[in-house]
Amino acid sequence: MDESSDTPGIIAPPPLLFAAGLAVGLLANRRVPLPKPGRLVANILGAALLASGAAYGPGAAVRMLAMKTSIDPYRPTTAIIESGPFRFSRNPLYVSMAMFYAAIALFARATLPLALLPAVLAVVQRGVICREERYLERKFGTAYLAYKSRVRRWL
Repeated sequence: MDESSDTPGIIAPPPLLFAAGLAVGLLANRRVPLPKPGRLVANILGAALLASGAAYGPGAAVRMLAMKTSIDPYRPTTAIIESGPFRFSRNPLYVSMAMFYAAIALFARATLPLALLPAVLAVVQRGVICREERYLERKFGTAYLAYKSRVRRWL
């Protein structure tokens, strides 16, 4: 596998997909008035999601750096990581991004971005995760398939 083909060929950087979905949802929410979640409930749920995302995502990034594999999806992956947050999810960084997205929408008391989150997750799954999984299957073969059989895609 040469360096140019040793990447998953994702459609866009995952943080950009989450940020774009959130921005569209927040802007549309200003134009389409929908019922808002109660402030106390939104703040409690938002804080819980923010704390969970902050605890989960950075741990995955640190684990990737420790294993000397790139966090950049446009660079080759050098290892299958099965420890830390990767014991519970094959995509802990994306789980964390989804938690941050939902937390921001809740803090803004914006219903439309929350309603759009499943669509954003579908784009991330089809345009990023499925491509990454095909790439990892080609690169690591049965080792990755065994990991896939043990660990869920999301949570």
